[in-house]
Amino acid sequence: MGAMTDPGPTLPISDNPISDYRKSEGLDGECEGAAGSVAPEVPGAPVVPEAPVVLEAPGSLSLWRHRDFMLLWGGQSISEIGSAVTTVALPLAAVVLLHASTFQVGLLTAAGTASFLLVALPAGLVVDRVAKRRLMLGCDMARTLIIGSVALAAAFGVLTMAQLFVVALLSGLATVFFDVAYQSYVPALVRRDQLHDGNGKLGATQSFAQVVGPGLGGGLFGVLKAGAMSIDAVSFAVSAASLWLIKTREPARPAPAAGDGQQRSGLFGEIFAGLRFVAGHRVLRKIAACTATANLFGSMSGAIEILFLVRIVHISPAEVGLLFSIGSVGGILGGVLSGRLARWIGTARIIWFSMLIFGAIPIVMPLTAPGWRLALFPIAGAGLTFTSVVYNIAQVSYRQIICPPELLGRMNAAMRWIVWGTLPLGGLLGGVLGSTTALGIRPTLWLSVIGAWAAGFWVLFSPLGRMRDIPKGQSAEAGG
Repeated sequence: MGAMTDPGPTLPISDNPISDYRKSEGLDGECEGAAGSVAPEVPGAPVVPEAPVVLEAPGSLSLWRHRDFMLLWGGQSISEIGSAVTTVALPLAAVVLLHASTFQVGLLTAAGTASFLLVALPAGLVVDRVAKRRLMLGCDMARTLIIGSVALAAAFGVLTMAQLFVVALLSGLATVFFDVAYQSYVPALVRRDQLHDGNGKLGATQSFAQVVGPGLGGGLFGVLKAGAMSIDAVSFAVSAASLWLIKTREPARPAPAAGDGQQRSGLFGEIFAGLRFVAGHRVLRKIAACTATANLFGSMSGAIEILFLVRIVHISPAEVGLLFSIGSVGGILGGVLSGRLARWIGTARIIWFSMLIFGAIPIVMPLTAPGWRLALFPIAGAGLTFTSVVYNIAQVSYRQIICPPELLGRMNAAMRWIVWGTLPLGGLLGGVLGSTTALGIRPTLWLSVIGAWAAGFWVLFSPLGRMRDIPKGQSAEAGG
């Protein structure tokens, strides 16, 4: 639950219509690519770039008969489930096996998401200059060794918190590069008219992984302890094998045209152009502020939720996983109903309505206690995942309308950096506040859920607050 993206039990606001709320990652998504498909911002989810490359012959109509796509889909489906296991098993290893303090768990959450703040933008430059499949293959092999080291160290009785911090940091780093490459690789694998179908299949299995993974992770931890993370290590190895077997090769990127000042300007020019556009648009900057604020407080919540359930509510690791799995179902429901809700409530109004009305449900989370009140936790989680999906679909649709095609890439980079950048800060803040005697875990959880809900006022007190629907003629000229 937690943030509306993440390693760990937080849910950032992502742009995937059936959002993975356990993979970390932040509350943002991508602008629509040239192919017209919503780009998910969840790590590992596929995104359509501005200029898809079409390699398939027009004769192949069904992705079920597309060998290379099926390899990618199968490998990623297994990898998604493995990663969902780790999001529960890693903090449980810290809390149950190493008796980590509240601050240490918050620091672990921050370590897992720090790469989003530090390298998300330069990762895009690297991805543009290397073969994406090879980069993804290398990231998967690296994560196999990194995650597998936890199970190995635990088996020999030498597991330490220092190792968990390093594992969280390095696996997060590999995930950032993998995800950025993945977003551009899918359109190079299938035809443009197959992108919607392909993204739908990948998103459906991702959603399924977020439902079954946490429960599986809690159950496996109860039996295998830190050895449960070996499942994730194996899943990355399977993903690497599936990538290795793909036959489709990416076309060579054309060399930059001589005298192309914009390309020679490099990464910083691209970054600042996107940031200037976001800051200068009176609605977009409020959406960025809303998403970043919700991610900040959501990451605070995610840093202490397992501590809250284990040490305050006193439930078993298996029950922890089950509660998170039940909460994930809200994301599926949000994906199914988001279109109807936008038509009933309004395509502009739904942006703030989802945050302030539906987003009030997660506020009941700190009331969780043994007995019948244990049900409040999955109810809060379902409300959070539902809100995240509905909000993201609505705000991404708005961004798709106002974002000029020539700024899509820079817009994506700027928004991602802004909204993902608050995740490690929130995780660290949650650990600090939760460990203080003045507050403690439950009061910090209250602060987190109320803060995440109040983020909706950013968009309420914007031009969106006076609209029912997004005007068809809305353009990027809504600055000021």
